[in-house]
Amino acid sequence: MKRLVLYVADKCPHCKDAQRYLDSKGYPYRLTNAKMQRGRKELQAMGARSIPVLKIGDQIMVGWNQKNFEKMYQS
Repeated sequence: MKRLVLYVADKCPHCKDAQRYLDSKGYPYRLTNAKMQRGRKELQAMGARSIPVLKIGDQIMVGWNQKNFEKMYQS
């Protein structure tokens, strides 16, 4: 099973969609707020400038798209 990290911000509707989907499917993941120091540092190291960001194993997905997520998670 790949390790998942979801980077979110408060009041971000796409972040909420991603979080609801992961919860509904029972995927284990670490939730990280992009406004907190740890989240900012990790996003900066990845070069991500928008949210949500999903780190799927070694892959990075910026934005939320259910089909793209499933493809990346299964590969």
